[in-house]
Amino acid sequence: MLYVLQKAQHNEDSDQMEESETDGAVYASELLPKESSGPVALPFRRAKQLMSFYAMAQNPNVTHVTIGELVVLPPLWIRCDGSDPEHTYWLGAVPLKAGNKITGISLYTVTCDGPTAAKSCSANLEELKMEHKMRHHSSVVMTKGFARYELIRAAAVEDTMIESESNISVDITWDPVAKILETPPLTAAAMLNISLESGDPRSPVYQQYRELQFLLALAEGLKTGVTEWPEPLESESAVELVQEFLTGLKKQLDGYCVSGDTNKAEKIKSDTAAVNGSIKSIFSEREDLDFAEQLWCKMRSVSSYQEVVGCLTLIRKSLELGEIQPWIHQGSSSLLSKLIQQSYRGEMEVVFLSGITPVQMLLEIGLDKMKKDYVSFFIDRELATLTYLDYFISTSVDLEEQVHRVQKLHHVLEIMVSCTVLLQFKHENLFPLTHDHPELWKVDISSGRGQKEVRTTWQVSTDRPAEHMTSNNTSLYSDSTVNEFAEERMYFITVAKCSQVPFT
Repeated sequence: MLYVLQKAQHNEDSDQMEESETDGAVYASELLPKESSGPVALPFRRAKQLMSFYAMAQNPNVTHVTIGELVVLPPLWIRCDGSDPEHTYWLGAVPLKAGNKITGISLYTVTCDGPTAAKSCSANLEELKMEHKMRHHSSVVMTKGFARYELIRAAAVEDTMIESESNISVDITWDPVAKILETPPLTAAAMLNISLESGDPRSPVYQQYRELQFLLALAEGLKTGVTEWPEPLESESAVELVQEFLTGLKKQLDGYCVSGDTNKAEKIKSDTAAVNGSIKSIFSEREDLDFAEQLWCKMRSVSSYQEVVGCLTLIRKSLELGEIQPWIHQGSSSLLSKLIQQSYRGEMEVVFLSGITPVQMLLEIGLDKMKKDYVSFFIDRELATLTYLDYFISTSVDLEEQVHRVQKLHHVLEIMVSCTVLLQFKHENLFPLTHDHPELWKVDISSGRGQKEVRTTWQVSTDRPAEHMTSNNTSLYSDSTVNEFAEERMYFITVAKCSQVPFT
């Protein structure tokens, strides 16, 4: 546990009163969390004052402070506004203790300059080590390096209004360090970090995500009576697409298409190509799409309730007149599948396409299609058996729960895909590694062990190291995406120093 101190919200009068305070009283409001767009730092002078109070309250040698019983407080970190000449943005204090007694305190100072051009980020490691030795009276110091390279960065997706939090980075550590900003040696240890956000447009299975979101919207519409329809994905309306689809089936039934296994295979290949042509994913083409699944591929672009009714009306009429005799997979429990089976015998029940019935019929065929897609994918790649997938494709629960279970399968799919497809990095992703453009590089200089360990850290980073930082040079800040020339990259230079004050 630790305390983080920041400036509370005040009106103008209280701000003026704070500046005029002379007694140094600490108000409880300063310890309360803020409700704002982000944390606000305290003036550096005020932060130093509060840090002094914190240290004195635990120092048994400060006899003029009346304290009933000394208590070891949790560590304290104070956000500072960088208004001092060194641009301090954090002050920290961590009590040192032996048993239940406090023996001293470690004081931390974190300063930062920037953003500044990459060529200005040089420092002398030997000078940093010497400064550390003099400050801590150490004869031996150890150095440890750390570098982070972002291969896929969390950022706004190009040509869209979408912000994606997905990122993939490599953390590299090594010791000792020979010089500032050195390239990690071959003996360094590397860790790959993958952070994913469902629905990233850059994902190879983004099309499946969109379809899943449509199913979720349909399921929500059944519950509330209001459905949010997606933007049309095709230039033709869904009704036109379904009409063309039915016309092709009628011609085939009337003998316009030459029968035979070859033509059947070509038709299936053509249908699946049309279905998967817009799906830029690692899904292999299924060659067993039945009528209902092909229909879903035409109707997933519907943009209104009226379109759904129009499409299903065309289907019902064609079935009633015997104009088509489509085949469907066994085991489907959808209402449309039942009507198709009944049409084989010429005994179709009357279904009124009104109320929630059309939405439910569309949801059922889409749900069946996506279940088969996911099951086929995981089984074909020997990632799961049908027994393990039974929970996710069960029809013993209501439609809404069935959709949510398919959503869970999709999350597993996105993780698996990102670990295979996205890690086959393109040139622009590998560029930071080959040209040594880290998003973060730091060296830790340390001495002592246990509670007596002290550390000096020098770091450069493309991101500001403290969220409460403000800068007059923010216009110079450059996104850490890879630029053609290294000098275009802008960095923040951060230094963290520690000193220990014994109380005994």
